[in-house]
Amino acid sequence: MHKSSATLLIIDDDEVVRTSLAAYLEDSGFTVLQAGSAAQGLALFEQTQADLVICDLRMPHMDGLELIRRLGQCVRPVPVPVIVVSGAGVMSDAVEALRLGAVDYLIKPLEDLAVLEMAVRRALERTQLQVENLRYREKLEQANQHLQDSLRLLQEDQTAGRQVQLNMLPSTPWQVADLHFAHQIIPSLYLSGDFVDYFQVDEQRVAFYLADVSGHGASSAFVTVLLKFMTSRLLYESRRNGQPGPFLPSQVLAHINRSLLNCKLGKHVTMLGGVIDLARNQLTYSVGGHLPLPVLLADGQARYLQGRGLPIGLFAEATYQDQCLDLPEQFSLSLFSDGILDLLPGATLKDKEAALPEWVARAGGILDGLRTAFGLARLGEMPDDIALLVLRRDPA
Repeated sequence: MHKSSATLLIIDDDEVVRTSLAAYLEDSGFTVLQAGSAAQGLALFEQTQADLVICDLRMPHMDGLELIRRLGQCVRPVPVPVIVVSGAGVMSDAVEALRLGAVDYLIKPLEDLAVLEMAVRRALERTQLQVENLRYREKLEQANQHLQDSLRLLQEDQTAGRQVQLNMLPSTPWQVADLHFAHQIIPSLYLSGDFVDYFQVDEQRVAFYLADVSGHGASSAFVTVLLKFMTSRLLYESRRNGQPGPFLPSQVLAHINRSLLNCKLGKHVTMLGGVIDLARNQLTYSVGGHLPLPVLLADGQARYLQGRGLPIGLFAEATYQDQCLDLPEQFSLSLFSDGILDLLPGATLKDKEAALPEWVARAGGILDGLRTAFGLARLGEMPDDIALLVLRRDPA
């Protein structure tokens, strides 16, 4: 028997039919209420707010069609599902019942009551999906309003804009399962064109990215707000059907590329995004023109991850690839914006990039160690923004 916390309301003037349906559904694990007339059923529904209604069409005083119409007028986030079980078998009645909102129409006598149970469970599952979609839509609308307010503040006041950027950043440090995340952003001006984010996609997956918007100041900060909006929107879309979507980094980068080109802001972004599957202990990542590449520190050895891709927001034909990596039991992954290279010794960019893994290794692959190694607390005026994002798993 499948247990269920759902409450069903059966409305039928035929007591024999009503009680037999109720007995079967109670044995199937549901809580079942009964009413012998449409008026009594409406009153009972208002008192109990049952999760689903099963009703006949041919009843005295008020027929089933009027009952369905009145149930549809009840104020609920999602209309109560109604299943019609009728002996009338008239096509016009079935069509009208479905038009008024009934989710299923079964004809008496029911030779196999398992058909009714299946219809009930299917209707309840559909309603639950509607409730979850409504909840996600409300969250998205709240996020959209927050982002619109953020854009306005960025335009009106740099001080307020700086606070907006700080509010959009994730908590630091942050932990999910045995993964630890931490970040720091140091703007060259009051507002930053660098941005980081990390969040749970679902119970099994965690996503993160580091982005570096071209230019500096308010115009670049404006794009970081758009990045937050775009990724929030994609996360909502991946959940809208009640089942986790793929949320592949390559698809996220491709979506942002199209969106930035459509916005025609004259800005592009270098970006690296990744998703960690906690169950498989696997990292999937995609590169959007970003340098330096992330540095993986494991077993005392530091090395760059591999990958390449075009910057985001420049080329309509750009495509992005996913790279997969099985993660060690203990590791640290450090992501940087290119501003960090200004702090490294070396006559050429190649020299600086060659030195970075060694610095990560000396710092132990932790954010505090990197702060100390690069002297971030003592920095004066910088020519470029600097962003650091470190995620690690320590020994058990």
